[in-house]
Amino acid sequence: MKRGIAFGVGAYVLWGILPIFWKAIESVGSFEILAHRIVWSMVLLTGIIGIRRSWAQIRRLKASSVVRLLVAGGLLTVNWATYIWAVNNGHIVEASLGYFINPLLNVALGVIVLRERLDATQWTAIGVAAAGVAYMTITVGTVPWIALVLATSFATYALLKKQMVALGPFESLTVEIALVLVPAFAFLLVLSAKGEGSFGSAGPRITLLLILTGLATALPLLLFGAAATRIPLSTIGLLQYIAPSMQFLIGVFVYGEIVGRDRLVGFVLVWIALAIYTISGLFRRRRTITQPLAA
Repeated sequence: MKRGIAFGVGAYVLWGILPIFWKAIESVGSFEILAHRIVWSMVLLTGIIGIRRSWAQIRRLKASSVVRLLVAGGLLTVNWATYIWAVNNGHIVEASLGYFINPLLNVALGVIVLRERLDATQWTAIGVAAAGVAYMTITVGTVPWIALVLATSFATYALLKKQMVALGPFESLTVEIALVLVPAFAFLLVLSAKGEGSFGSAGPRITLLLILTGLATALPLLLFGAAATRIPLSTIGLLQYIAPSMQFLIGVFVYGEIVGRDRLVGFVLVWIALAIYTISGLFRRRRTITQPLAA
């Protein structure tokens, strides 16, 4: 249990400090960073799959599963591209809002698509979060599109993964990245042919950091996978707020992003919604455990 919590905290802390990593290579264009992330993640994941000897899982995939993974890879690419662009254009705080909203959007999609039922407390949480987003939209005058794109793309990605046949996280991610690898690699080749690529021409530091984008993608996933097999889902649900909380604090206190009163009110409403949702989940899990014991 202790080891699982340590792995989980490690995963979410790494995801939390990811904005600092992307900022370190902000001189590189966001789409070039994205392409390198795809290519170097594929290199690293191929090595991991080789060590795990799990190519057989991938070879057994049906055509319908490949189509789902293609869509999942597209959603993941949209999520990564939006996040990298947001960080390197001074929108870390709004990006963190997307990952605060994400758990509640997962619940909403469960109701809409999977016909799952919610209790009154869960509906209240979703309503309060929606009120927070609406308040920011009305008072600030712009829709928080970065947060909404990040939350929607990742929630839909999670829904697709939930509906798929059992496939390990590394095997699944390897296929997803493989399906978007060709356009990413072609983009880098075109940049290189034009003499506009940063790899090898922007100095050894930038080149090394571009290579490390693969490790920055795979290492938190490795830790998360180790945590998921050791600790309850409810514990993971609590730990997931570490990353957006760190991103929010980094945006405000490290990079000086201004939140403003109206945006802060919207954030507070979302945080209240998350507190309601989390506490409700903990009580529900406790009842699930104690009822069989009482019987």
